[in-house]
Amino acid sequence: MSARHLLTAAAAAPLGIAGLAAPVASHVLAQPVGAYTLTSGRLWSAVAALLGLAGVVIGGLALARSTGRIGTGTGRRGAIAALSAGSACTVIGGLVVAAAEGGPSTGYGIVGGYVDLVVGPIAVVLGGLALVRSRRAA
Repeated sequence: MSARHLLTAAAAAPLGIAGLAAPVASHVLAQPVGAYTLTSGRLWSAVAALLGLAGVVIGGLALARSTGRIGTGTGRRGAIAALSAGSACTVIGGLVVAAAEGGPSTGYGIVGGYVDLVVGPIAVVLGGLALVRSRRAA
């Protein structure tokens, strides 16, 4: 066997392996996703939902602080944190919904994305109200 034949065989071996593996990979990718399988879309939407929920809580506390019901501060830092968390939640939720190629229970996290599109703006509104009230109090 010449060196040229060895090089040709060495170059063709990965292509042959990839050719044999392609039908197996497509079969694995076509498997349905279980209801409890954590896919990347579900993970992103869950992280964004937790971020949005934290923004709602922080925004509510900042709003209560700006009206003088809790603590002695103006609530400005909490308002900015709630605005940031709510904005991030809304953007991530929008990206998840835009990237989803299927409906609920397909593993793309579209339900969580829609939850993010509801929770995020609530955090933004609470943070905005707290920020406006903290400016009035100062």
